[in-house]
Amino acid sequence: MTDTASSRPEEPRPEVRTAAGVLRGRREAGLAVFRGIPFAEPPVGALRFAAPQPVRGWEGVRPAVAPGPPPPQSDLLGAAQAPAGDGWLTLNVWTPDPGPAAGLPVMVWIPGGGYAMGDAGLPEYDGGHLAGEGTVVVTLNYRLGIEGFAQIDGAPANRGLLDQVAALTWVRDNIRAFGGDPGRVTVFGQSAGGGSVAALLAMPRAAGLFRRAVAQSVPGTFFSAELAADIAAACAAELGVPPTVSGLSAVAPARLPAAGDAVSARTVQRRERWGRVAHRPILFSPVVDGDVLPATPWQALAGGAARDVALLVGHTRDEHRLFSLIDGVLGQVTPEQCETALRMLAPGPDGARRYRDAFPAASGEELYELVNGDWLFRMPSLHLAGAQVAGGGRAHLYELTWPAPGLGGALGACHGLDVPLVFGNLSSGRPAMLIGDPPGAAAVELSARIRRAWTAFAAHGDPGWPAYDSGRRLTQVFDAEPAVTAYPEEASRLLWQDHTFPPLPLLAG
Repeated sequence: MTDTASSRPEEPRPEVRTAAGVLRGRREAGLAVFRGIPFAEPPVGALRFAAPQPVRGWEGVRPAVAPGPPPPQSDLLGAAQAPAGDGWLTLNVWTPDPGPAAGLPVMVWIPGGGYAMGDAGLPEYDGGHLAGEGTVVVTLNYRLGIEGFAQIDGAPANRGLLDQVAALTWVRDNIRAFGGDPGRVTVFGQSAGGGSVAALLAMPRAAGLFRRAVAQSVPGTFFSAELAADIAAACAAELGVPPTVSGLSAVAPARLPAAGDAVSARTVQRRERWGRVAHRPILFSPVVDGDVLPATPWQALAGGAARDVALLVGHTRDEHRLFSLIDGVLGQVTPEQCETALRMLAPGPDGARRYRDAFPAASGEELYELVNGDWLFRMPSLHLAGAQVAGGGRAHLYELTWPAPGLGGALGACHGLDVPLVFGNLSSGRPAMLIGDPPGAAAVELSARIRRAWTAFAAHGDPGWPAYDSGRRLTQVFDAEPAVTAYPEEASRLLWQDHTFPPLPLLAG
């Protein structure tokens, strides 16, 4: 008996010629997929802590069927992988039509993870569903933690952001061969990825590399050079070396994240010195160094730095609920924890009282989540839309309020819920924990609606609802029944309306 499936000729694997050489990918669900494409040289040896350098070419055909190794990263959540090589600076491409005449819109994903974790090869970032909507999807890796964001003497600041610029430069120079239009590139990212998108909008080196931007749950943590240098010194001291290129280069890359994790576990001891980031704790963020990043995104956008880039920005309603779970305080926030959060994070000298007055029916736990979520994600995202409009640009605002059914609904519309909904990968790994497995009809329908909005924005600059302005403040609310309304979180907006999200300072020298 003949096995007709096994005897069928294998479909030719797709090949694409890039500036560095020929790549051979594979076919998946009608798409051509290329994984593990280097966009810069491995940042090791003489290139350690340097700006990314263009990748060298190769002879013959290079297989592109497996993701590149993730960069060294924090293990605070117990998910870091063992090092598997030093070619961290790679990207992955999904395309419905790998040919230079296709001219499809391009969506470039920047993963999040607190600037200390992240891996573009994770299943939840598979670009198949988005590419199936008629776009070329790119996901990229960048240096994290000490390697990518520590303020080190002798090294350029914001190396992780420079890696992202290098990847976008690769896209500009090569994406046409994959069927993409280099004149219709959209960057999109969530959490630290959203913060990276905001930073790219403010970076002269990134100007002209993308036409549209989607910033999901933008963190408000941008560091002053002094604060970043002090944190770097603490991490280097953990390793017994000076915070210099020569000192840290003597330490293997795989050892650096553990030093950051050790310092992170003791930040409460540095609250008088590091302030709010010691409360959270957050050790790594983009640094306003005056060169790579001349100003915060809010300052730069208000000054018109990105007026020619269309912006889609928003957040989830219950941004902090997931962190309460991770921190082990969900349902157990004490009055002392609530008071500390209000004292440290609420804006203005009487911020704690103003929060209590603004939310008179809120419990201590609700106030704790509100002030944490407002400071870290909700208000920075709202203010980014306002800054873009103030600078003469266009912004569209959204809020995700659909409560995730996973874990008995305990997490609500939590941080990160938007990621599986945007990618359409609802049934694997962490998304299944939030959404339930199998996903219900409401999740499937909402994901399709969000994907249509994101891909329409990438293609035409219009996600399907009116632009944001400081008068009406129209916002797309994503729920089981979507609606366009005035910005829903009015009480928080009023509390934060005069805050400017300046670079976070070093409090004590």
